[in-house]
Amino acid sequence: MPGEAFGLYTHQRNNRIRSNFLLVGLFLLVYLTVWGLLLVAYGYGGVPRGHSAFSEAGRTFLSWLPVITLATAAWIFIGFRINVALIGAVSGASGISREENPKLYRMLENLCISRGMVTPKLAIIQSDALNAFASGVNDKQFTVTLTTGLIEQLNDAELEAVIAHELTHIRNGDVRLMVIAIVIAGVISFVGEVMFRGLTRRSIRYSSSSSDDKKGGGIAILIGIAVIAISWFLAIVVRLSLSRAREYLADAGAVELTKNPDAMISALLKISGRADIEGVPSGVMDMCFENDPDDFADLFSTHPSVTKRVQALVQTAGGRMPLEAPLGPPKVAERQPLPEIAETSAAHGPWSRKPPG
Repeated sequence: MPGEAFGLYTHQRNNRIRSNFLLVGLFLLVYLTVWGLLLVAYGYGGVPRGHSAFSEAGRTFLSWLPVITLATAAWIFIGFRINVALIGAVSGASGISREENPKLYRMLENLCISRGMVTPKLAIIQSDALNAFASGVNDKQFTVTLTTGLIEQLNDAELEAVIAHELTHIRNGDVRLMVIAIVIAGVISFVGEVMFRGLTRRSIRYSSSSSDDKKGGGIAILIGIAVIAISWFLAIVVRLSLSRAREYLADAGAVELTKNPDAMISALLKISGRADIEGVPSGVMDMCFENDPDDFADLFSTHPSVTKRVQALVQTAGGRMPLEAPLGPPKVAERQPLPEIAETSAAHGPWSRKPPG
């Protein structure tokens, strides 16, 4: 329906705009981190007579600003070039050809053709976990990776819904933005360690200055530590905010592609509690279809809980709970009140249908 489609595209556009602003803010956090480290270094090591830690930190920061900018840009460039290979190496993913799994390729191609997308590559992780993710920053790199457990446990409609979800992440630009966010968050950690070690050594030559010249050094250290802590915390918050809102949009986009909200709901219920890929770093898990937050950790997780995602599909896309809960851990049934959700499905969504009976 035009109204719903327009709403979805508007949300996608607004989300991309908000994400770009967030990424600009995240990039600025690198500068904030460096400034905080300079304050700590000069506050700890002392400064020449007649100077303050704040003035020295500001002077050094301005002189190093071009180098910091170029180093951060270089880090991002390298991350862009090797992100797929790096993710594949740490996750154990390996590419598959059309000959190895023609059904998967046909499924992927049919979805891409319906939206005029370039067909991504396919990769598989040998794991009993049920999960998937997309990686890459351009048409030549985009790759959809599925676990063997996902392929074996989901039926064709459910598997198509998961692939459509990952294609929506590509279509919306989510994958590129997540790679940028992860790379820059890595910069903050890396720069913090390198700068702290280097500046501590450099500041030793001022350590013989009188105590009067170190006046305010303790305050500078405290402010510097606070700035670094705030930068680190905000980097995490920004990264989480880039991911959480996108999962709802990707679920909605998958339903738009497949016209089958029930398959997406069924896939979510089967995957819940079985998504953890052993040995895969948390940064990669942040990009996955599901990252298994529990009720307590949901506020700080990269993904909304399965309960919330299912409820959103029921209330906005006309999805229905299955008559029998799919195979999965007992906690799914406990957290998801089946009768209540089924009753609300008839009143919402462009594909709304009355529940049986």
